[in-house]
Amino acid sequence: MSTTSKEVTTTSKEEVQQRIEQQQAINKALDETKNNIRRTTDEARKDIPRYTQIVNEYQEETIQAARQMADNYLESQREIINSLQSALVPQIEAANKAVTSNWTSPRHVTEHYARLVSAFADNTIAVTKLVNNAVFANLEAFKTSVQTARDNVKEFSRIGVNSAKTLEHASRDTARVAGQAL
Repeated sequence: MSTTSKEVTTTSKEEVQQRIEQQQAINKALDETKNNIRRTTDEARKDIPRYTQIVNEYQEETIQAARQMADNYLESQREIINSLQSALVPQIEAANKAVTSNWTSPRHVTEHYARLVSAFADNTIAVTKLVNNAVFANLEAFKTSVQTARDNVKEFSRIGVNSAKTLEHASRDTARVAGQAL
């Protein structure tokens, strides 16, 4: 019986040593993974200024494009107004002599048309602002979803750890009860 007891003790020491080595290997692998993740996230963090620059450039390009569109539109309208005025002035002056209303005067028509063009340019810039606001709102939503995912992963990890601990305690209790039965 002492030989069997000695073999069980030896086997038990070997098993303990093997478990310790396995645990060390697991811890080493997890630490390496953690270091790799840290290195990867640090590298990604280095890209943030570049991403910020890209977003800033996008905004500047969008604003500049809106300004150029409005300027081009206004210039084309200026040319159209000038062409129409030179073509219509003789006819309008003749009509003004016939009708005493000031509504059809070239100056009045030009002022109304200029207001219309200005409103169009203002609307173009306003729409550009709305598009930029939508882009940033979506960025905020994405940021919130990343935060939620991070919180959920943390909770899932906690649940996994608790489940493993419960399994460990149940296994120990089963082994203890089985040992007492022998």
